[in-house]
Amino acid sequence: MAKSKRIAAIDWMRGFVMILMVVDHVSMAYNAQHNSTDSAALYIKGNPLPDLEFFTRWISHLCAPVFVFLAGTALAISVERKVSRGIDSWQIDKDILLRGAFIAILDLTVISLFSGRITIQVLYAIGVAMMCMALFRRLSSTLLIVIALAWIIFGELLTVMVWPPAENVESVIAALLVSTYATSTMVIKYPLLPWLAMMILGWVFGRYLLAFKDGNTKVGPVTLLLGLGVSALIAFFVIRYINDYGNMFLYREDNSWQHWLHVSKYPPSAAFTFLELGLMSIIMAMMIWLERLVGDRPNGVLLVFGQTAMIFYLVHRLILEGTATYGGLRHFSDLNTTYIVSIVMLLLLYPFCLWYRGFKARHVHSVWLRYL
Repeated sequence: MAKSKRIAAIDWMRGFVMILMVVDHVSMAYNAQHNSTDSAALYIKGNPLPDLEFFTRWISHLCAPVFVFLAGTALAISVERKVSRGIDSWQIDKDILLRGAFIAILDLTVISLFSGRITIQVLYAIGVAMMCMALFRRLSSTLLIVIALAWIIFGELLTVMVWPPAENVESVIAALLVSTYATSTMVIKYPLLPWLAMMILGWVFGRYLLAFKDGNTKVGPVTLLLGLGVSALIAFFVIRYINDYGNMFLYREDNSWQHWLHVSKYPPSAAFTFLELGLMSIIMAMMIWLERLVGDRPNGVLLVFGQTAMIFYLVHRLILEGTATYGGLRHFSDLNTTYIVSIVMLLLLYPFCLWYRGFKARHVHSVWLRYL
């Protein structure tokens, strides 16, 4: 493991999906053929899923689960260390609530402003889920795992009561909690409960890392993650093979690789959750093994992006949405341009994020910079 308190592989994982995220957000803003049918409310049965367009969209599915899961991991490590130092419980709760509220409000303010409509997406899910952890942090890891898995496996039973896509029944309250909602003036794609389940699992993983560091468990993170990853992928294959419950109405129409991977992100189905968390676990296990083998470079691209996640997200998202919404560039081009613009965006973001990381390190006592 690295000598620093941070595990570089966790930052690498976050940085890796941020690169994928830029490609998806560029496509979402500028690509006229952007494929975004990963919901029963968006997909029309029988519509084609073009190979490269579908793959470009599909690889980005990993992003949100990783962000939410690792947000829970980082929060758990931070909070558990505060608890061990004897910091007042209410002060810890207040910090969690303020940080979560700040993150959630970003969606309702700056993101919505630049998108041209009320946009309630991943920052809302992360922020409100984080606020919920002020309560859930008091529960045992075993109980937290039971709660998270119960939602992942049985959450569709509740969702179908308030969100039958064929009937076009939508509700803002239901969308904030379990389903989706979209009009010309508002879009809600990240309901709280399924993403809270992923954050809870991330929190438990954070506790595990601390226990492993203290020598309180003999199972290493590589072994654990590989075992969990393979188990999750098996669950995904079983659900997609049976092709019934667990797919959130987005069923496999044939045996093509596109339809096997065409899972519901909005809202997250069990198939989606097991697939993405399974892939994340295996990739992160490989990264932890690689970190042990070669160490880490302090200015490596993945590390820098992973350590500046929030400012990275805000800057690139506001540039893309602002130019698309107010600069007349919405869906002006194609997939080739998507990849070219993505490369340029990443080349510009790297020196900015490197500078920002140093700036933040020099102002460690700034309250606002703690949140960014």
